[in-house]
Amino acid sequence: MNAIKPLNREVVKASAEVVYDDAQSVPTLETHPDGADRPDGTDREEGKSPVDLATGGGCHGGQAEMLKAAQAAGKSETLERYAEDYPLGPHDKPQSMCPAFGSLRVGLRMRRTATVLCGSACCVYGLTFTSHFYGARRTVGYVPFDSETLVTGKLFEDVRDAVYKLADPELYDAVVITNLCVPTASGVPLQLLPKEINGVRVIGIDVPGFGVPTHAEAKDVLAGAMLNYARGEAEQGPVQAPRDGLSARPTVTLVGEMFPADPVGIGHLLEPLGLAAGPVVPTREWRELYAALDCAAVAAIHPFYTAAIREFEAAGRGIVGSAPVGHDGTADWLAAIGEACDVPHDKVAAAQNAFLPAIKGALEGAPIEGRITLSGYEGSELLVGRLLVESGADLRYVGTACPRTAWSEADRDWLEARGVRVQYRASLEQDLAALEEFEPDLAVGTTPVVQKAKEQATPGLYFTNLISARPLMGPAGAGSLAQVVNAAIGRKARFDEMKAFFDGVGDGYAAGIWEDVPGDDEAFKERNKRRRLKAADKSSDKAMTAGMGS
Repeated sequence: MNAIKPLNREVVKASAEVVYDDAQSVPTLETHPDGADRPDGTDREEGKSPVDLATGGGCHGGQAEMLKAAQAAGKSETLERYAEDYPLGPHDKPQSMCPAFGSLRVGLRMRRTATVLCGSACCVYGLTFTSHFYGARRTVGYVPFDSETLVTGKLFEDVRDAVYKLADPELYDAVVITNLCVPTASGVPLQLLPKEINGVRVIGIDVPGFGVPTHAEAKDVLAGAMLNYARGEAEQGPVQAPRDGLSARPTVTLVGEMFPADPVGIGHLLEPLGLAAGPVVPTREWRELYAALDCAAVAAIHPFYTAAIREFEAAGRGIVGSAPVGHDGTADWLAAIGEACDVPHDKVAAAQNAFLPAIKGALEGAPIEGRITLSGYEGSELLVGRLLVESGADLRYVGTACPRTAWSEADRDWLEARGVRVQYRASLEQDLAALEEFEPDLAVGTTPVVQKAKEQATPGLYFTNLISARPLMGPAGAGSLAQVVNAAIGRKARFDEMKAFFDGVGDGYAAGIWEDVPGDDEAFKERNKRRRLKAADKSSDKAMTAGMGS
């Protein structure tokens, strides 16, 4: 059964209700006078010093050192919250791209939202490059720093000045400023920024690689911060109505980025229940946050949005886990939504009877045959796993970089009952071990998993671009995977032919056609090892000398 917190209408506070005004523009809030809340950046608590880039600290100091510095610089509360919201284990953390890419992407996809990064130049370059590679067409703001501005507190002043320059209500509803690793470790206090400037909201978040495990969860960091701000506004008085007007029916807010057709499909599933699909969180515009809070229930389609779910629970909204995937998933989800929204049982049964036969027919009409391993970092891996199993696939392993939460328990139970191994916080090593153990006909996974599979002549599909970029929900999702999966499995003979053709050409440094195949030069490797150790010792001595001098 899905994890459900039923909506108890008797305990919902009046302040949790969203009231809309008649204006079509964001109401102007009182401007903070220049200088208000301006901290003295040179004033720091005793013993709480920033990361010193000049003495070997900063990005290359290691996760443990960065974490220790951040705690000493006053970020303990933030890091403790992240540790609770995004638990690690059984190993340290999954290998992932910089987590700040997730929150950056959320901000860049929102209308009238300015995004500013504060971090090392190399990090900012990589993040902006990746963002534009994935289709961002917005400028990313950047506040640079050096050792002096970190140590003196001038960096905070630079951030504050940048926010004031950007806060134009004609252009923006909100400005999002994000601390990356070094500013977080140095304690740059974004919480001291004004909450709004000239009517433009200011959202400051810390997204360090040593505190937020994956880019998927960084989306939740920003979504939760925005929902918290919007909930406070809704409690204070009327707020701006949605761009397309209010729904005539109670809505179900959808949490998690998904294929654009899925919210439409979910809306069709909800219609017989007298409900409508509400906004998708993360939203595409600030005013959608109010409509997201103004719902009958919340569907945690992607189950790792812990901070966002906390805001909905604070507003008295019920949360429904899992999603309408496949026959069983759709049946259970409709029942759970009906219970959370007080829909009569006969209406729920009618909706199930209307959709389930079509879903079953679509699954039977597009069968998948073959052994599969599956891994990814989007948060929808267990949902895709359910769809593959109901399509007939021999699924052996599902690995997700995201953590185990109450909202994915129904999916985990369903998969494990059918002999599928589920691994939360899956590492690359675990995904590769599954590939080795189960010898699948198809490996669906991240780039390095697919690369390894193809090297050994096993067909592979990149999860993010080829699987999650398809409808998964309801009748539309039931047969959506068969074509691409079966086509990939059918290419096994081509992989065998290519492997045979290139057999004997070597790999790694010995790849190619040689008169004399290169061999390992052990003496060269040993000389380089000694050279690196000597350089590391010198660097350590310099850092120790600098520390004694200070």
